Amino acid sequence: MAAMNVSRAIGAALRSPASSPVAEAAAAAKAKDAEKLRFIDEMTCNVDSVQERVLAEILARNVDTEYLKNCGLDGAADRDAFRAKVPVVSYDALQPYIQRIVNGDRSPILSTHPVSEFLTSSGTSAGERKLMPTIKDELDRRQLLYSLLMPVMNLYLSGLDKGKGLYFLFVKSETKTPSGLTARPVLTSYYKSEQFKNRPYDPYHNYTSPTAAILCADAFQSMYAQMVCGLCQRHEVLRVGAVFASGLLRAIRFLQLNWKELAADIEAGALSPRVTDASVREAVAGILRPDPELAQFIRDECCNDDWAGIVRRIWPNTKYLDVIVTGAMAQYIGTLKYYSGDLPMACTMYASSECYFGLNLRPLCDPSEVSYTIMPNMGYFEFLPVDEATGAASCVDAGNLVDLARVEAGREYELVITTYAGLNRYRVGDVLRVTGFHNAAPQFQFVRRKNVLLSIESDKTDEAELQRAVERASALLRPHGASVAEYTSQACTKSIPGHYVIYWELLTTGAGAATAVDKGTLDACCLEMEEALNTVYRQSRVADGSIGPLEIRVVRGGTFEELMDYAISRGASINQYKAPRCVTFPPIIELLDSRVVSSHFSPALPHWTPARRSD
Repeated sequence: MAAMNVSRAIGAALRSPASSPVAEAAAAAKAKDAEKLRFIDEMTCNVDSVQERVLAEILARNVDTEYLKNCGLDGAADRDAFRAKVPVVSYDALQPYIQRIVNGDRSPILSTHPVSEFLTSSGTSAGERKLMPTIKDELDRRQLLYSLLMPVMNLYLSGLDKGKGLYFLFVKSETKTPSGLTARPVLTSYYKSEQFKNRPYDPYHNYTSPTAAILCADAFQSMYAQMVCGLCQRHEVLRVGAVFASGLLRAIRFLQLNWKELAADIEAGALSPRVTDASVREAVAGILRPDPELAQFIRDECCNDDWAGIVRRIWPNTKYLDVIVTGAMAQYIGTLKYYSGDLPMACTMYASSECYFGLNLRPLCDPSEVSYTIMPNMGYFEFLPVDEATGAASCVDAGNLVDLARVEAGREYELVITTYAGLNRYRVGDVLRVTGFHNAAPQFQFVRRKNVLLSIESDKTDEAELQRAVERASALLRPHGASVAEYTSQACTKSIPGHYVIYWELLTTGAGAATAVDKGTLDACCLEMEEALNTVYRQSRVADGSIGPLEIRVVRGGTFEELMDYAISRGASINQYKAPRCVTFPPIIELLDSRVVSSHFSPALPHWTPARRSD
């Protein structure tokens, strides 16, 4: 079924009374699932007309805002005028307008609808967190997209209404702007919304975690309560998930560190005094009962060093993992396979603080094949072509932008959005590749964030290239029973010439695995990474001598968890946190360097030959 043409699958589910597997799955689905599938079909068949309607609605609503007036639009603005007069911008251009709203200016600056709160972006290692204004009815759009996920999943797996989902979900304590508006991550906004807190019972959204545990701002208490509830209901769990793959691995690490206390609580039927939140204790009391047999089972499974397949072993009815493993999260795929026993990984949706975009209509496909179908009702979408030779976006000119309905298969584009909340032709920073179409709707693979990670001089290494280099080098670790659990990098210019520094935290897999990898292998990993980097880098190393040998610094276990704890202490969201792939902030570099257990350099020059002229 997973390999089936998606258009045929949904079409059959909607129309065919025959006895095909797709039709049978649809027949068993609830009427509202069929309604959602019809909605997907309608939206994806009429992409351009929906987009034209969405832009018309946005302009009718916001044409009298200060921002659009400054662009030269008037009350008769249409699609052509919008394209001709509104510039393509990044956050820096909008920041002065946003700051006025932050400071209390309630005039219609970006939107005629009042700004209800600010959504904070996950930011970067070197920059401040961005504040994205949002309005109340954006919650309805986000909720609509969430409502489409399970009807699609039900096309591929049956019986998901017969159990529960173990999802590790967290909120971040919010802050107030000078104007009194709340600023918080988008997922915290959603979990604290009435739509989530007072959601009606739905067998497809039945979670093991009580809402009180999800809403607890203390990360330890929240995780502890969600884990103990997940263990108590282990036979009911049909899917295990978190927002990002890193979040699920954090949960597994939490179990590794706390299984003794969790087992003791389950044996006694009483929650640890370390959980002090009264609402959490009350909610867990309705689930936790004395169960010596379960407690002993947990001890037996967790007491040795073999954690392979631990998810399947503890939650034996799990059908898939629900996590994002695209982009920077791709490096966790191998580790998740190890802990889960090769369970399928479903990347279900594509979203950001600025806007929710779309969903994966083949959620059980291989992670390397994940493509997202942007739903044209979520906002107005345009695409800036990326130059195939340089990997850079085209010159930012309104005439270069391509509409959602007119992108070309195989091409890469930078995503540009216009939202109901007042972001106009805003460059999100995501580079996407068109992989195909569902009906008339293009499907996109997330390629990378546009920002370059590493550069010493003329070289430019982005996140995707660094990821490939790490994957290639980490293959040398496998014969030693090890892999790269986590990594980051910096461009070190303290020495002359400067060089790339890659921090690795290693994972040894299985009982009896090697506790350390020998120096020769790690030195070879440095050279293997260099061989995987681009020709400009290798030319700089070999011919110019302008870049020094690549260095791998191995850090002790738990370092990246400390890094995340540090980021959270400075205001990062536990839901949105992703290990930075490049670090520049001195305290973070100091933390990493203080945990280094060994340092290794490339022992030779990588291969490079001058390009031949083609006369």
